[in-house]
Amino acid sequence: MDNSKDMILTRNFEMKVEPSRFGPFTFSIGLEASAPVMLLQRLADAQARFSSSPLSQVASRLEQEVLASSIFSTNSIEGGTLSEEETKDALDADPKDVEAQEQRRVVNIKRAYDLAQNLAQDFVWRLSVDFMTQIHAAVTDGISHPYNRPGLIRNNPKNIITRVGDTAHGGIYKPPQYEGDIWLLLDRLAAWHNELADAGVPAPIRAPLVHYYFELIHPFWDGNGRVGRVLEASVLHHAGFRFAPFAMARYYLEYIDRYFTLFNLCRKQAEKKEPHPNAPFVIFHLEGMLSAINRLHDRVNAMVGELLFETRLKRLRDAKEINIRQYAIVVHLMERSKSIRMDELRRAPWLEALYVKLGDKTKQRDLSRLRELKLLIVDDKGNVRPGAG
Repeated sequence: MDNSKDMILTRNFEMKVEPSRFGPFTFSIGLEASAPVMLLQRLADAQARFSSSPLSQVASRLEQEVLASSIFSTNSIEGGTLSEEETKDALDADPKDVEAQEQRRVVNIKRAYDLAQNLAQDFVWRLSVDFMTQIHAAVTDGISHPYNRPGLIRNNPKNIITRVGDTAHGGIYKPPQYEGDIWLLLDRLAAWHNELADAGVPAPIRAPLVHYYFELIHPFWDGNGRVGRVLEASVLHHAGFRFAPFAMARYYLEYIDRYFTLFNLCRKQAEKKEPHPNAPFVIFHLEGMLSAINRLHDRVNAMVGELLFETRLKRLRDAKEINIRQYAIVVHLMERSKSIRMDELRRAPWLEALYVKLGDKTKQRDLSRLRELKLLIVDDKGNVRPGAG
């Protein structure tokens, strides 16, 4: 990280707002300038390594994996009940055929991601209230709720009070209830973020702050968490981070208790006028980004290894160094999501079918040859996997 960015973070960029009913609200970086320097540098290094990896060879496949994992994760954080496999099935279905609410939630998140990526990749993109409401409309379209209306700001009647959080994660918070206050705070949040962007504050600092303050404002009846994570990802995507922004949802799900607790911790530190109240959440986010990029880098390397393995496998088949049965065995195991024990493999009905007219000795010779060529690997526990993974 260069010294000019170090200097930028010495400014707190404080913006104070006076809503008519909610009371004073302050946007600030809330972070000691030196705190994120090392993490930002490691993040920049990791991003450079990732960007220089053979990404183009597997980009489409990686994008599909990240998308499914992210949608499953962000939906699960908000109480979604679909498994990861069911999430993939919902994404593969024609959106016109999706009627069940749980599947609709998944399709909606995909639509919000697409919208965010399409808009935020524009060079002149700016965070705005209109962008926030568009994302919310996509996230909650067709989802039944007694009060929520897609794209419309919450305006609580006197007899209904919105509260956020729970005692297990640090307490319960009462966000602004009046629509006029919420509109004002969202508008100021967008303006404050854009001021930070213009001043050169790094996106990995701005993104979690937008997420954090958006959740404090909690502008909608439903979908706030999903929208907040998409807004965070949009800021990062606009800055050139391609896959990691959406992969962050998996990190938040893995550390869900810490994720929820930090919102309250930062809020309480701000209420106590502590000097760097937002540091815990920003640092948590930076650690998550670093973890996400490193995971993605490892996954790209594994995918490229798989491609090379597939190429070698086809070459051996075409050169008749392995027969069609051996080729089919390896391909079948490559399509499995987990390894299989050698004794189970030998008894597998699909394998028996290949040798129904050939006998057990031919089967043993074929399997031995695959191991000799390292197309099949057998570990110390007797588990068999393709040589690619």
